[in-house]
Amino acid sequence: MVGENVEVGVYDIRDALKIAQEQNLDLVEISPKADPPVCKVIDYSKFKYEQKKKQKEIKAKAQKTVVKEIRFGPNTDDHDFNFKLNHAIGFLKDGAKVKAYVHFVGRTIVFKERGEILLLKFAQALEDIAKVDQLPKLEGKRMTVFLSPKQTSKK
Repeated sequence: MVGENVEVGVYDIRDALKIAQEQNLDLVEISPKADPPVCKVIDYSKFKYEQKKKQKEIKAKAQKTVVKEIRFGPNTDDHDFNFKLNHAIGFLKDGAKVKAYVHFVGRTIVFKERGEILLLKFAQALEDIAKVDQLPKLEGKRMTVFLSPKQTSKK
């Protein structure tokens, strides 16, 4: 048993509970798999509050993933392609994921291979700074590819 105002040592369960009650605190099992199990004399509600606070802090520090979308048509010209490619480079350098898709409107669905070629060309142009999470996949009237930034080694 450990805790403030408690002599560290091995106690019988009844004695440990008695010591905790005398101090108006709780006896909490910290590590049940140890031999013998380790208990601590603390205020349990305060302990729960601190645990919750730590979890909140960890959650706040967690990195949020941002997904930016870039839309193409099956007949996208080179200038438009390069313009959107530069936007994607900026997004990836900022650490965001990129979802590029070709939207087929009306009868343009017959140009599926153009859309796939366009997305593969897009992924190949970004291969230095991004990795492909999902190859071009047709879902309804959209063919989508997902890219995420490559992790750069921090020096």
